Amino acid sequence: METEEKSRWKRGRSKSSLDIVACSSSSSSSSSSSLMNSLDDGCIMHIFSFLSPIPDRYNAALVSRRWYYLACHPRLWLRVDRAIKDSSEPGVFPSVETAVSAARPGDTILIGAGGSHHVHDIQIKKPLCLLGGGEHPDETTLVCSRGSESAFEFLSTCKISNLTVKAELGCCLLHRSGRLTIERCILLCDENPLDYLSCAIVSTAKGPSDVVPIPGDALSALVQADIVSVSRTRIEGGSKAVSTIGTLALQRVRVIYSRTALLFWFDVK
Repeated sequence: METEEKSRWKRGRSKSSLDIVACSSSSSSSSSSSLMNSLDDGCIMHIFSFLSPIPDRYNAALVSRRWYYLACHPRLWLRVDRAIKDSSEPGVFPSVETAVSAARPGDTILIGAGGSHHVHDIQIKKPLCLLGGGEHPDETTLVCSRGSESAFEFLSTCKISNLTVKAELGCCLLHRSGRLTIERCILLCDENPLDYLSCAIVSTAKGPSDVVPIPGDALSALVQADIVSVSRTRIEGGSKAVSTIGTLALQRVRVIYSRTALLFWFDVK
């Protein structure tokens, strides 16, 4: 009888302990959430600025109305809208060039879907993210006309995603230095009698030999290194997909074939 009472007491004790742990975990998570919400708007927006636009900042916008407002605030997203009439609206620009010019290092530029945006020889010397506003990359098209060397010239660490870049003669993207990430894009070069001049990506970077890493800091060396990373991207036209004039070379090429397209993954290091 005494043994039975002891085992019943142990079962009751262990159940109570689990309940206490569960309550403490729940109160801890609600406490963290309330602590976050106790911050002012400026602090929360500063925290959001460290999140990647897709999917982290997008997911943050789904938490509550307040977070939606802060995650989509013009201070975090610069927008390009060709149809804009009121140029005084903060954070909205009529062209990609004006948005790049006004952007601060680390800004994300959301380029409106529908129609074509004309771009040519836009130099990007600060870290930026260029993001297409459509559901698919072919909904946001950037056209670089003849007479231009490239649509964009990158001299800093940048990322472009969910965009179609079309060059009539020349290259879509010219990489001079920094880490360039191309993700889920379509790069098109028109075929013509001067096809040898048409390349989707041209890199003139001299490679990692020029990088002077901080002793004991492997991450800083990786961030500073000149490299082009391409993933889930379709490349069409031109004499070849990538042309390297510096010491970088094509590495780790992977291709996935589907009925409508060939998707490429590769690095230029």
